Amino acid sequence: MIAGVSTEFTPPGPGDFNLPPIFEGVEWFTKPVLVATLSVIVIVWFFWGASRKAAVVPSKLQFAGELGYNFVRNSIARDAIGSQEHMKYVPFLLGLFFFILLNNVAASIPFIQFPTFSHIGWAYAAAALSWIIYNAVGIKKKGLGGYLKHQTMPAGVPVWLMPLMIPIEFISNILVRPVSLSLRLFANMFAGHILLLVFVLGGEYMVFETGNIALGGVGILTFLMGLAIAGLELFVQCIQAYIFVVLTAQYIGSAIADEH
Repeated sequence: MIAGVSTEFTPPGPGDFNLPPIFEGVEWFTKPVLVATLSVIVIVWFFWGASRKAAVVPSKLQFAGELGYNFVRNSIARDAIGSQEHMKYVPFLLGLFFFILLNNVAASIPFIQFPTFSHIGWAYAAAALSWIIYNAVGIKKKGLGGYLKHQTMPAGVPVWLMPLMIPIEFISNILVRPVSLSLRLFANMFAGHILLLVFVLGGEYMVFETGNIALGGVGILTFLMGLAIAGLELFVQCIQAYIFVVLTAQYIGSAIADEH
C-alpha cells in the first residue's frame, strides 16, 4: 500500500496465468487451447492458400508463403543439418517454427494477449516432440548402440577419460536438452508477459485508483514504459521461436552426423 492512498495495489503473479475455461463445464478448453487451435488453422490456411495457385509471377500470398518456407529451409534446416539431408526435415521444422511463432505473438494481439508457451506444459510438449524426433532419426540411422556411442563417446578422447566423459555427454546430449529447450521458451514467455502486466496494471492503478496527481504522472510514465516493453516482448517472441527451431535442427544434425 502507498502512504496516503486508501486502495492497495495487488501485483500480478503466476495465478493470473491460470485462466478459466471458455465454456462452463468444459474444463480443458481454455484460452491457450483456443489460441493453439486457431494457430494451426491459420498455418494450414496460409500455406494452402500460398501454394494452391502457384504461378511464375507470384501473388502476395504466394510470395509471403515462399518467403517463410525459404527462410526455414535455407536459414535453419540447411545451415544446421547440412545440404545432403535437410529437405526431409523441412516440413517438421516449418510447422514447428510457425506454430511457436504464432502462439508467442498471440501475446501481442488485442483481445487475445496471452502467450500459450507461458504455460510450462505447452513448452514441455514442444520440447518432448523435438526430443523424440531427433533421437528417433539418430537411432534409425545408427542403431540404438551406435547412436548412444555417437552421442556419448567423442572422437579423439583418450580411453582412460571415457568413464568420465560418457556420463557427462549422456546427461548433456540426451537428458538436459529437452529440459533446456522447454525452460528457455517458457521462461522468456512467462517473464516477458508478467513484466508487461506489472507495468500496465501498475500504471492503471496509479492513474485511476490512487487519486494522487503526482502518482498519476508516474502512472503515465509507467504506461509508456509498458509500451516499450510490449515492443521488446514482440521481439523476444519472434527470436525465441527462431532459437527453439534452430536448436532442434542442430540436434537433428548432430544426431545423424557421421562424427560426434
